[in-house]
Amino acid sequence: MSLFSSQTQTNIDFAADLFRQSKHAVVLTGAGLSTPSGIPDFRSTGTGLWSRDEPLEVASLTTFRTAPEKFYEWFRPLASQIFFAKPNPAHYALADLEKAGRLHSIITQNIDVLHQKAGAQNVIEMHGTMQTLTCTQCYHKVDAELYLASFADKGVIPHCPKCAQILKPDVILFGEQLPQAAWFKAQRVARQCDLMVVIGSSLEVLPVAGLPMQALDRGAHLIIINNTQTYLNVRADVAILEDVATIIPAIAERVLNG
Repeated sequence: MSLFSSQTQTNIDFAADLFRQSKHAVVLTGAGLSTPSGIPDFRSTGTGLWSRDEPLEVASLTTFRTAPEKFYEWFRPLASQIFFAKPNPAHYALADLEKAGRLHSIITQNIDVLHQKAGAQNVIEMHGTMQTLTCTQCYHKVDAELYLASFADKGVIPHCPKCAQILKPDVILFGEQLPQAAWFKAQRVARQCDLMVVIGSSLEVLPVAGLPMQALDRGAHLIIINNTQTYLNVRADVAILEDVATIIPAIAERVLNG
């Protein structure tokens, strides 16, 4: 007996069929993929980070340059949640699809490295990563794990082991350009794919939100799985407004095991 309504099960089956027919599937993931892992998203009403804080005041490049302590004070709870987070069933299901050759690339807006922790290999990180920190003075790069535990636990702001200046997480702040190599690669795979699957993204943050349109303009199919509507739901072959941590594993199960 299905755990889902008949309409949802029909949508799952249709999405699985599109995956099986695809020869070059690409996934675009947003913060909604990681909320089941305990990491808050940014824009949900009442619970999103930007419903409590003004992003340009706490998470901008200007704030980091002029008042890094203010940035780190805001960042500490989020860093702790990310540091201790574990992949959820959706992350593992996507990694399984990639391993089976059913998924070519994962473009992610997330900085939490949970795709990689789940075993995914070809991940394009559009907004940077929590894996490393870079010195703002000498540009020495370090493994974040060596510093984030003490920062999350005791609030110790990380400093460069070479020049003692403050280290910056390699995440993209407001006012900072996207990593050029990642952006070019994301555009390339979006234009080459025959199936784009948007998961856990409201598609409100440009320029990444425009990638599904690039895929659609070249004839790709589109699947959207998110708990709220997006501007492209009307263009999607199938849109499922339910919990990604249950829907993605169900689709992967159908794709891999029939």
